[in-house]
Amino acid sequence: MSANSSTTNQNGKMVAPQGFNLFVYKTKKYLGQLDPYLTLMGIGLWLFAYWVLCEGLQIWRFDKLPGPVAISKDWFAVDPFQGISIFTQEYYDHIIVSCRRILIAFGIATAFGVPLGLFMGWSRTIRDYIFPIIEVLRPIPILAWVPLSILLLPGFEGPVLFLATLASFFVTTLNAMLGVDSIDEEYFRAAGCLGSSRWDVFKNVVVPGALPFIFTGLQISIGVAWFSLVAAEMVSGDLGLGYLIVDAYMNNVTVPMVIAMITLGFIGYFSSALVRMLGNKLMAWHVKELSQQGR
Repeated sequence: MSANSSTTNQNGKMVAPQGFNLFVYKTKKYLGQLDPYLTLMGIGLWLFAYWVLCEGLQIWRFDKLPGPVAISKDWFAVDPFQGISIFTQEYYDHIIVSCRRILIAFGIATAFGVPLGLFMGWSRTIRDYIFPIIEVLRPIPILAWVPLSILLLPGFEGPVLFLATLASFFVTTLNAMLGVDSIDEEYFRAAGCLGSSRWDVFKNVVVPGALPFIFTGLQISIGVAWFSLVAAEMVSGDLGLGYLIVDAYMNNVTVPMVIAMITLGFIGYFSSALVRMLGNKLMAWHVKELSQQGR
């Protein structure tokens, strides 16, 4: 942290800002960069192009889609014409159900996928047993699992959670395994020369060395979990954003369909950002190393 960000205490010593002052400092530093303004410009250009295609020029094949003006009128209306807005309880019921399912599915996939991937990368024997099975199952499209999940699991909740967990599990496991493979062999040799036990090597070399790949995999994994969840809710669901999308389409009301899609995009973005923030917090050493490299 630079000297300009420091404050002076009662003894006249320079101390780093904390609490709210630290938040203000980081906010000012972020707003002083070009990135947030480029992001806003990109969003503005996308909205403008969307408006031109659907409402401005009414281009053929786009004139049937609701434009940003029509969507915003219903989305922020107290009494929406097509039934869904930020003032209707049904809208939040769908969001809560989808978020709860993602939390459960992502948690299960992480709890099982990360340890399994670490052990597969660490032990050649475990990899030889399990990796071929994963490689056979992984290419099967998630929609191909739908009939099997409905037959095996009762109700609406079981199949949806199973499909979202399965897709997320493969990504999490493989990235954790690749993280172990990326560790330089010299670290293992150095640990062996120092008399470290196998558990010490796993705890102090394997896990920290694989963390960058693990959190990269978790960011991809939660995105995969979201689109797998939506696909599952479209086929086997009674609530959720995916169910809202297909239900709106079947009833020929396009505004709630697009509202659900945009909502899904925002929630997916923020969930990935939360995983990225957690990773940066746990890997402060890695973030510092990247910043020194100008990345």
